Amino acid sequence: HLAESGGGLVQPGGSLRLACTHSRSTLDYYHIAWFRQAPGKEREGLSCASPTGGTPPYADSVKGRFTISRDHAKSTVFLQMNSLKPEDTAVYFCAAVSLGRFRQCPLSNQYDYWGQGTQVTVSS
Repeated sequence: HLAESGGGLVQPGGSLRLACTHSRSTLDYYHIAWFRQAPGKEREGLSCASPTGGTPPYADSVKGRFTISRDHAKSTVFLQMNSLKPEDTAVYFCAAVSLGRFRQCPLSNQYDYWGQGTQVTVSS
């Protein structure tokens, strides 16, 4: 019951903020990651956030442009995306895995729960 929101159409150089929430539970006990998948390409891990804190890892493709953050009060994980490029066009997913499985959040396909995805299109 993970749900992403905030996708849409944006011009190159623009910004979007994606949000990941859970309809019936808190995210406080889960590592949360953002992935994306473009047509014909493999799913790519972008960043992840552990509920215990720590420096989030970022894929090289988004480092310096994307920022992940957690709002514990709202049980929401955000992905702020700046300086968007056409190659950022993809379906973006958030995913969750129990805090007990990993000490730090992994940036690989080891997540148990996935949202339906939200489309991000960067085009002029």
